[in-house]
Amino acid sequence: MTFFSHCARTVCSFVVLCCSANAFAGDISFTVRDQFGKPLADAVIELESNANLPSTQLPIAIMDQVDKQFSPNVLVIQQGQSVDFPNSDNIRHHVYSFSSAKPFNIRLYADRPEKPELFDNSGVVVLGCNIHDSMVGYIYVANSANTLKTAEDGKVQLKGITLPASLTIWHPNQTSEINKKLSVTVTEQVADITINTNEPAPRNTFGEMFKADNDS
Repeated sequence: MTFFSHCARTVCSFVVLCCSANAFAGDISFTVRDQFGKPLADAVIELESNANLPSTQLPIAIMDQVDKQFSPNVLVIQQGQSVDFPNSDNIRHHVYSFSSAKPFNIRLYADRPEKPELFDNSGVVVLGCNIHDSMVGYIYVANSANTLKTAEDGKVQLKGITLPASLTIWHPNQTSEINKKLSVTVTEQVADITINTNEPAPRNTFGEMFKADNDS
């Protein structure tokens, strides 16, 4: 189980956005690429905020299991939100996580577990299946309501941002050290961000990721 040694690298890098002109409030479009210029899907950008999350009840999010894979690969939710783990395969799965933000264990089941899981701590939660080590997924639990992930083209738009603004960016394959600060200049409401990444860890190395996650 080597997969959690990779998890130690999946840490948030802090991005400070600044602009050379006067302060701007509006929508900012981001494009995230790796060091080779390839667009990065599933990069999570979160606007740092001191405001409390809405007190209204959040909908139950879905992390499905299809063809022995978690779907989506990266699920973004809010702190205090619950997640249901339906099993759309015709075989049983055993979903679990040892991540400090949400350790849990859903033993072998088909169709649907008895109840959703509540994620009441922010952070990155790495998922695995105790039966199929090739299954790896991620739940990003945000403490800001203004948090989105990039599409296949590496693009995402955050609305209502006042510059300069502080954000965090995270990607499951990133190599940056914990709490590393990056300086980015935003012009014309567009920001291009580069994240140095590693190749995804082999899919049969899940347990090592948990070990590294607990050691970090």
